[in-house]
Amino acid sequence: MSNAYLTYAAKRLVQAVVVILLAYVFTFVVVSILPGDPVTNVLRNPQNGFTEEEIKEIIAAQGLDKPVLVQLSTSLSHFLIGDLGLSMRTNRPVTTMITEVLPSTLVLAFAALAVALLLAIVISYGTQFLPKRFGQGLLRGFPSLCLSVPNFVIGLVLIHIFGFQFGLFRVIEPDSFWATLFAAVALGIPISAQIAEVLIANLDHESGQEYAAVARSRGLGQMRLFAKHLLKPSSLPVVTVVALTVGELLGGSLITEAVFGRTGVGSLVQRSVSTQDLPVLQAVVSLAAVVFVLVNLIADLVYPLLDPRIKLVGNAEARPAAVDEGSAGISKAVTS
Repeated sequence: MSNAYLTYAAKRLVQAVVVILLAYVFTFVVVSILPGDPVTNVLRNPQNGFTEEEIKEIIAAQGLDKPVLVQLSTSLSHFLIGDLGLSMRTNRPVTTMITEVLPSTLVLAFAALAVALLLAIVISYGTQFLPKRFGQGLLRGFPSLCLSVPNFVIGLVLIHIFGFQFGLFRVIEPDSFWATLFAAVALGIPISAQIAEVLIANLDHESGQEYAAVARSRGLGQMRLFAKHLLKPSSLPVVTVVALTVGELLGGSLITEAVFGRTGVGSLVQRSVSTQDLPVLQAVVSLAAVVFVLVNLIADLVYPLLDPRIKLVGNAEARPAAVDEGSAGISKAVTS
């Protein structure tokens, strides 16, 4: 790797760390100034049955009897070493509570992303090579239709058809293969629409380039032309779109888990909101910020490696190199 790329990567890494710390501080401040006293609302609730001695112990353990700046400093130092504190409701380590439910959410999120990418590629291929009656009309309007339908509506329809009508999965077994698959489909369809819109626009651009015409004149098949010459240059902006959809994957998974009855981060957040378990809420929001920042950092680092037309010049910024794209594409098509 060049020195310019290493400098660029180091700069992006420092920016990511700063953003994560600021996100944690912002979350802490927002949670601290929320209306309502968590001690009164949670600990002193008669239904919870805490005695005054137990309340004092919990307050001391949570550090709620200290000034806000001291609480922030202590909480931030613990966050940096992976200690997310104790649940105000169960007195269990928040890290343990998140670790128990995180695998289910990650499986759903990764499966939904795979479904979204597959659907986007299939739709984009159809828009380029199917007859215009279907490719230019029906398929090009499909992403807009998917974006207009909420994922919980798609989930309810899938449960009714494939769960109740065909019996492929049971609602009381939400972690089975088929239940996970259809939950991923419900979450992935709206995301695939965003990816497909960007991919179709770039395929339209690349298919009109001279190197694509040269490749067609050499008698390349549709699949080979699509996979070898059009997909790679067209998919570069998709990296950015995928990174930006991570937030939607995390947020959509909360709703999808509720619809399909899955036990994941969504159910943990739901319980924490209903009981005002602020340490858990702060930990989940902070971890979501960490995931979002890290995914976008990876996208920033991968993009210059995927696109040879990007050079890191000057102030370690990614800028397109001054190359003749058409000539480069013709050379690629002729040598293939």
